[in-house]
Amino acid sequence: MPSIDRKRYTDLSAEGLEGPFVFDTGKILYYDPKEGKYYDRDTDFYISNKEMLIHYGLKNEDQSNYGVGA
Repeated sequence: MPSIDRKRYTDLSAEGLEGPFVFDTGKILYYDPKEGKYYDRDTDFYISNKEMLIHYGLKNEDQSNYGVGA
């Protein structure tokens, strides 16, 4: 797994975000406990639950266990 570039991915705890976290895909995300979702600083969007399954390394057949269709 790549290390986190701390100049690019700074501490956002003042904004209420946790992280940054590196996922199996190499994507670096923050968690927003208020929203209950992961935030992608690169795109300035929250990540959908379906996309998070990809970052956790789950395959399509595994997704049915998480309420997401293949």
